[in-house]
Amino acid sequence: MKILVVDDEQDVQPLFEQRFRREIKSQEFELKFVLSGEEAMEYLQNSGFHDKLILSDINMPGMSGLELLDKIQKSSSPPPPVVMMISAYGDEDNINTAKKLGANDFLTKPLDFNMLREKIKSLSA
Repeated sequence: MKILVVDDEQDVQPLFEQRFRREIKSQEFELKFVLSGEEAMEYLQNSGFHDKLILSDINMPGMSGLELLDKIQKSSSPPPPVVMMISAYGDEDNINTAKKLGANDFLTKPLDFNMLREKIKSLSA
């Protein structure tokens, strides 16, 4: 499964690579990391939105994760990729906005990587 991780914090990449090392090694997961919504849109447009799953932080400088989600939903051909939003703040406004914009799930930081692993594996079932 191709997974695009969008987060402006650079320490996210080594954390995901460590937590999913078995899945990466067995080529069950293929992870791509970008540091901004703008970089994510550029990558998705160049790859044709073929990523199966997008994990996006909400609070980022420049294009927020919610703005990115809106652009993904409007720009991708049906069916759109699965998008899970991630935030340190699980407030109702962010959750409701994300769901209205088409988010498939909403996760709060710190991430429960065991739960995330199960959610990802259920997508490929």
